[in-house]
Amino acid sequence: MDPILADIYSTVIPSAPYIIAAYALLWVALLVYLLMIARGTKKAQAQLQLLEEAMEDVVVEEIIIEEE
Repeated sequence: MDPILADIYSTVIPSAPYIIAAYALLWVALLVYLLMIARGTKKAQAQLQLLEEAMEDVVVEEIIIEEE
């Protein structure tokens, strides 16, 4: 084997588990972040739906009051 390649491999290979662990941790953190964003979006959509329903009730009540 070429001595330069042997030197490179001896430097890279021992650190491989740390690199793999770092990438795995990065992907797990990204997945958790995306799940948190999805959860927050779902909660916001539910609140928006409640607000829309409440506004419809207010508009209907105003129409009824104006007709009287």
